[in-house]
Amino acid sequence: MKRGVLRTAEGGHFFFWCPGCKEPHIVGPTWGFNGDYDRPTFTPSVLVRGNKTMKDQNGRWTGDWERDAAGNLIPEICHSFVTDGQIQFLGDCTHAMAGQNVPLAPFSED
Repeated sequence: MKRGVLRTAEGGHFFFWCPGCKEPHIVGPTWGFNGDYDRPTFTPSVLVRGNKTMKDQNGRWTGDWERDAAGNLIPEICHSFVTDGQIQFLGDCTHAMAGQNVPLAPFSED
């Protein structure tokens, strides 16, 4: 269900759109939530680790991962604070938005 800049799911989970990773991130019921669906705050920080995915021209995952010249998976980190409807990307992010503060954006309709 869509509510403000969040989408909700069963079990007290929330999704928000990450413009740095260009995909949704999820937080669960163990995070603190201020109850504001337009200007949410989650505590503690949100740390997402994984491997860099290959995406098609529409930004959808192809099912493959990007690899370095030696054939190794490329690790990704997205670490942020979500406070009062803003994402503060921390310096350990591996994407181009590291160190920036940006407002949470609504999900696109597709």
